[in-house]
Parts: sequence; C-alpha cells; structure tokens
Amino acid sequence: MAAIAAVTNYKPSAPAMNFLETPTQELFCANVFSKSVMKDRLPKPIFKSLMKTIETGEKLDTTVADYVASAMKDWAIEKGATHYAHVFYPLTGFTAEKHDSFLSPDGSGSAIAEFSGSQLIQGEPDGSSFPSGGIRQTFEARGYTAWDVTSPAYIMENPNGTTLCIPTAFVSWTGEALDKKTPVLRSMQALNKQAQRILALFGHTDGAMVSSTAGPEQEYFLVDRNFYFARPDLLNAGRTLFGAKPPKGQEFDDHYFGAIPDRVLAFMLETERELFKLGIPVKTRHNEVAPGQYEIAPMFEFANVATDHQQLVMITLKRVAEKYGMACLTHEKPFAGVNGSGKHVNWSMGSSSQGNLLDPGETPHENAQFLVFCGAVIRAVHKFQGLLRAVVASASNDHRLGANEAPPAIISIFLGDQLTHVFDQIKQGGASSSLPKGTLEIGADVLPPLPKDAGDRNRTSPFAFTGNRFEFRAVGSNQSIAGPLVAMNTIVAESLDYCATKLEEATGGDSSKLNGAIQKLLTDIMNEYGSIVFNGDGYSEEWHQEAEKRGLLNLKTTADALPFLDKPEVKELFTKYGVLSERELESRLEIYLEQYCKSISVETNLTIEMARTMIFPASIRYQNELAATCANLQALGYEFDKDTLDTMTTLVKSLQDSIAALVSVAAKSDAIECWHEKANCCCYEVLPAMNEVRKYADELEGYVADDLWPLPTYQEMLFIR
Repeated sequence: MAAIAAVTNYKPSAPAMNFLETPTQELFCANVFSKSVMKDRLPKPIFKSLMKTIETGEKLDTTVADYVASAMKDWAIEKGATHYAHVFYPLTGFTAEKHDSFLSPDGSGSAIAEFSGSQLIQGEPDGSSFPSGGIRQTFEARGYTAWDVTSPAYIMENPNGTTLCIPTAFVSWTGEALDKKTPVLRSMQALNKQAQRILALFGHTDGAMVSSTAGPEQEYFLVDRNFYFARPDLLNAGRTLFGAKPPKGQEFDDHYFGAIPDRVLAFMLETERELFKLGIPVKTRHNEVAPGQYEIAPMFEFANVATDHQQLVMITLKRVAEKYGMACLTHEKPFAGVNGSGKHVNWSMGSSSQGNLLDPGETPHENAQFLVFCGAVIRAVHKFQGLLRAVVASASNDHRLGANEAPPAIISIFLGDQLTHVFDQIKQGGASSSLPKGTLEIGADVLPPLPKDAGDRNRTSPFAFTGNRFEFRAVGSNQSIAGPLVAMNTIVAESLDYCATKLEEATGGDSSKLNGAIQKLLTDIMNEYGSIVFNGDGYSEEWHQEAEKRGLLNLKTTADALPFLDKPEVKELFTKYGVLSERELESRLEIYLEQYCKSISVETNLTIEMARTMIFPASIRYQNELAATCANLQALGYEFDKDTLDTMTTLVKSLQDSIAALVSVAAKSDAIECWHEKANCCCYEVLPAMNEVRKYADELEGYVADDLWPLPTYQEMLFIR
C-alpha cells in the first residue's frame, strides 16, 4: 500500500530542537501577558485595581482598560505581533477567533499602531453564524466578545508572524451566553458565594475568594498522516467506521508506561515547549493503555483558566503533530475494540487563605470543615447524577461510556477506604477515628520503605476521590471541560447553600452548637444520599444490578441522557444561581441534540459511501479472482475448495443488504424534524444499522487479499510509528 511506503520513507520535517538554547524555566510564560509583565508595565494603581478583579472577583473598573490596552499592544508588538484576536469558545465546543490589525492609516500615507481600551473590552463577531439554539435567528447577526480579565492574554507564534490573543466571553445582543466561558465564570461566582457562608460558620471571614480548580488529563492517539489521509472516516468523522481487530492489541499490557518511541517523544518535547511558552503547566507525559495512545496532564489551575488552557492543549497537540508527520486524534473511540480516550478532570476548590478545601488532612474524622465540603459534594452528585451524565453526553463519548471501559455510564462516587470508614461512622452516629496511612515495606533492604495511602484507587469510578480532589473520569477526550465544570460548580454551590442554611438554622449564631449541627447534617446526607458511594468494580454486572436496586441512573446513551437538561430541578438549579437562564439552557439542549444527530448523519453518509465505493468494489474484485481461479482449475481437471468463494459470496450479499437497510433507515431519520425524535431514531435504529454494515465489512477484511484492501488496517495504524 502507498501509505505504508510513505510511512517507511518518512523523514521528519521538523528540525532538531536545541533545548539548551533557552532553559525551560525561562520559557515558562514567555508568551503570556502575565501578572509579572503587567506589574512591570502598568501604573501601580491600575495594576492593583486589575489584581482586585482577578484575585477577589471584584467588579472590573473599565477605566483601567485604556492603560491595559496600551501596555498590552506595546508588549505584543515587541514580540512581533501585527494583529490581535479576540478568542472565544462558542457552543461548537471548539475555539473561535477574530483577527484585527493593529495598524490604522493616519491620512498621510502612513499607518500607526492603535489598540484602545474599547477595542480590548469588546469585539463583534457574527452572532448568527454560531450555534445558538434559537437565541439568535439567521437574520439577527449581532454578537459581542467581552474581555475576560481573569484569563491572561498571550502570543501565538507562526512562522510568518505572531498574534496577540485575548481570551473573551461571547454573548448575544440580548446579553445571553452564546459560549462555554460565560457560564463557567457565573458558576464560579455562585460557588464562591455559597462557600463563603460555610467558611463564615467556622469563623473564616477574611473574604478570600473561593475558586474551583481543575487539572484535566488529556488522552489522545497518534497515527501517521499518510494513514490518516488514506482513511476518509478518520478525516471526516474522527474515528474509524471500519476496521477488524488486529492480531495483537493491548492484551499484553506492554504499551502502558512503556518506552516512548523517538518520533513520538520528539513531538511531545516540542509540544511541551510550546505549552510552556503559553504558561500552561504541563507536568506528565506517558504511553497510555492502547497501542498508539498517549497522555499529557497539567497541574491544577483556576477552573476558567484551565478551560482556556485545555483548548490550547488540543490545538497545540494537533498543530505540532503535523510537523512530525502524524495526526493527533482526540476522538473518544477512534479504534473499536481498544481502549478509548477520556479527559479526566481533577476538580477541587479552595482559597488563598484556607488552601484546598477538599484536603482531609491526616485525621479527616477531626476535620469538620473538610467533612462538610465533602458531604456537600456527595449530596450534589447523588441529587444531580442525571445532569452530570448529560454534560458528558455526545455521539463520540457514547462509544466509551457504558462499555466495558472506565468509567461506566452509572454515576457513582469512590471515596476510598479511609473516607468511607469515616462517613460510615458518621452515619452510625459519630466519627471517632480514621484509618492510618502506614508504611509499605517492600521486602528488599536496598529499597526504601514507602508511605502508604490509607486506601487504594479505583479506575472504574466515574467520580473518584483521589486524595485532595475529585476526579470526574467520564469527561470525553474531545470535549471542552467547560460544561462539566459548570455542572460541578453549580451543583456543589446548591449543596453548600443547603448545608449552610441547615447549619445556620441549627446554630442560630451560637458556635457552641456547630459540632452537633454538623453531625446531624452529615448523618442526614449519608442516610439520604449515601447510596451514590461505591468503592467496588464498576465494570461488573453485579454493580449494574446493585445500582438499579439503589435507584441510581444508568443512562447508556446521549439520547437517554440529554433530556435531563430539560428536567424542572435542573432548570431551577441553573436559574436560581444565575448560571443559565431557562432560555440559555433550552438553547443548549437543542444544540447538543442537533450536534448528536448531525454527527451520526455524517458517519452514516461516510459508512454508505465507503462501503459502496471502497469495500464493495475490493470485495467483488477478490470474489472474481477466486471465481476465475476456480473455473480455471476445474477446466484443467483439478478440484478446488469452494468454501472461501462461498463465504465471500455470502458476505458480499450480506454487505449489500446491510447497506440497503442503512440507506432506508437513514432516509427515515432525515425525514424527522423534531430533534428529540431524531436523536432516538439515530440511537436505536441508525447506529445498529451502521454496525451491521461494519460487521460484514470487517469480516470481509479477513478474507480479501491484502493488496486489494483499500484501507489502512488497525495493525498498520496502531503499530507503525
């Protein structure tokens, strides 16, 4: 195959990098308009005003904008920038940007570089050209970008120049959110307000802003670009719609944490270098479970900054991969039968004075403040389990969730042995001890004793406590983390509101009553919501049966999960805390249903086209070769085993029939106008019909001569690097 020859002859176009040229520590934030840059370039009163907004959430003083714009422009031009771009995150889930030049004609044949405060604060892209779910009609075009001062501006480099990028929110002319960022900022504000009430009960009234933090672990696949361009399904749908299981997959567990191939490591090093320049604190890289699969993970940041940075991580991964002749795949399940990719979002909350509010300390049974915050999370996850499943629902993530793979579609919480022991005691009337961490003796004198955690980890849990944070493992690898963060921030804000109200009522301002009130509150929470806690094997059939007995939801598909966005309790949640209005929430439901249906429609059309124009012709050619060989041998008086020919004939006929069935059900789906009904048809009729086509095509792959098979195979794409 030409693709294999191209891979074999590939020579990296990217030059070898001299990492000694600039030490890594000097690279970090080199292209960021950071606090230190602002401190050096802004007048002290302006800098202090800006820091109040960033660090305490105080309302932005717009009079500072002209000073900031001037300093930002000068800094950017010194770095070679000719344009600035308002970067925003529409409901497509991807990044959008509108570029404008700094240069303006001065009327005398020259040009001057201009960038005013008003230009910094506000831009105007077309509000009708992005998904709005009915908020904006096609003829209503006006939309605004609004400067997000809490997320730093940065420089994006290109071989022909640089661009100043300004993170912004994106709203309609009516002020309604058309983006992913605005609800994140609103939800962080709601979380801070309710967390302050809890802290006040413990005597902490310094007002230090409580912010949610996030550290998303990004999983991805790398394949050679020659293979990528030879696969119309990868190119257009992001996943392989056909492909037989390779003779060797991941069953030997030999890829996970294995030695990183040189070409891949070179790509990783350059990717990290570019991310360091943008101030993204990437910390970890390694091989993942499946062949050709890898992971990059940053340290914690404020949730809104982490959201922006996560988008930049995906963009940078794809851009740098091209330089090394590879394609980066962030689809949740690009290859059937091997491990899929997630984006585990490590979530916590804290303030500058109190630190991490989900840190249990050495004796969590004595840490009442931690127990209240942790109890609030337990209640929130149980009460809004349907919402948490809905915000990670997509056509691509459905191939991963609910399968025999972490995590299952059933939302549950893993607490670990130590916290489970503490909360079990609370449920029985009071906690008096915590399991010790201990020391692990390895048995070889040359190896040091290791501090041992008080409990193991659980990779099958979709919402797991991992020491000082919760890890939401159900988030998809191709997904913006904004939606999950909005949900987590808001449901915990609601739960903290509930806890604060109960404690305020029980104590009446008398701090001596606080411990007794906390005991009763947490006991009630565990009695009513403790069924969400599960520390066992989430893959097992026994858990599915047990979860049903506990009354937990098992929403296996997007068609099952998305309707939870329309539940009265979800509408009340988002409207009460000012995160999303009913109209904004309804728009998102419509958009996500539409995206789900359109994704499956694209895959359907690709399946039909590839089956008809690539797989069927190759199969017919091989069938004809077999038939001709059979006829020639019979004419010469030799016997010929017709089993293979008969099998080919049967499979080709079955392939034709399955294509016809898919065409029929696709036409039925196309005729449905209601997005809810169309989603159900796509889920329960179109997808099974697609799988039937795939079943026969993948069987044919095992018979058709390799030189006739038109697609790069799994064993080629996953193992040739």
